[in-house]
Amino acid sequence: MKKIFFLIPVFNDWESLKTLIENINQEIKSVNNFEFNCIVINDSSTTQMQNISKPQTFKNFKILDLKKNIGHARCIATGLRYLVNNEKFDFVILMDGDGEDRPEEIKNLISKASSLDNSSVVAKRVKRSEGIIFKFLYESHKILTYLSTGKKIFFGNYSCLTFEDVKILINNKTTWSSFSGSVTKNLSNLVEINSTRGLRYFGPSKMSLVKLVIHSLAIMASFKKSVFLRSSLLIVISFFLKELIGSFWLLVSISSFIFMLLVFLVSLREDKLSLINSETNIAEIKSL
Repeated sequence: MKKIFFLIPVFNDWESLKTLIENINQEIKSVNNFEFNCIVINDSSTTQMQNISKPQTFKNFKILDLKKNIGHARCIATGLRYLVNNEKFDFVILMDGDGEDRPEEIKNLISKASSLDNSSVVAKRVKRSEGIIFKFLYESHKILTYLSTGKKIFFGNYSCLTFEDVKILINNKTTWSSFSGSVTKNLSNLVEINSTRGLRYFGPSKMSLVKLVIHSLAIMASFKKSVFLRSSLLIVISFFLKELIGSFWLLVSISSFIFMLLVFLVSLREDKLSLINSETNIAEIKSL
C-alpha cells in the first residue's frame, strides 16, 4: 500500500484549515489502496488554534509548530525537509490551507501520479476565482516571468510530488525562496493536470501587491542567469537602436538595470544552509 502525506502550511487560518481537512476527508474516503497522513506546518501563528480533530481516513496527523515566522515558501521547504528526514512516503500532496486549492481535484492528482513512472504532477491553473484586478496582475506576472526567463509557470503550490523529487528539492537553495521556481528549475519530469482555482473559505487573501511582486521576483530569481542575459541583451539592442527610438533607449536601459538589481536582491533569499537547518526552527510536534 502506497503512503501519501498531505503537507499544508498555515498562518492564523485555523477556521479555513478545519474546513479544508473536513473536505479532504470527504474526497479521499472512496480512494482505496493508499495510506493517508497529514502534516500541518504552523508558521508561528498569532491566533489560537481551533479544535481540529484527526479524521479516521488519516493514519497520522501532526502539527509542526515553528518557533518563528518564516513565510509561506520557507514553511513548505521546512515541511518537505522534515518529511524526507523523518517519514516514509511515496507521494506528498502540497496544498494551501485557505481553500483555493480545491480538494475536489485531489483524486485527479493521485490518479495521474500513480499512473506515471516516478513523475510528479502539478495543478496547472486554467481558471481563477479572484477579482479582475488580481487576475490582471497575475497575468502580468506570468507574461513578465516568461519574457525574462523563457519559462511558462502556470502552477502554484498545489501538486503531488514523488519521494525522489522531494529529495531533489530539499537539497537545492531555490526551494527556500520559491517552490514553483525550484520545481520548474530542478524537476525535468513534471506532468500537468488542469485545475480551477477555488475561493477562500474565510476572510480576505493575504496576498498583497508587495507580496505578489516579491513572489514573482523570487520565481524569476530561480533563473537569474537567464534574466540577466535577456535584460542585458535588451539594453544592447536598445543602444544600437537609439537613433531610431531616441531617448526611449535610456528608459529601457535604466528599467532593465533596476529589474536586474531587484531580481539579484531577491535571489539573496536563497539560502541552502538555512534550508538544511530548517528543522531547528520546529518548536513542537503535536500528534492528533
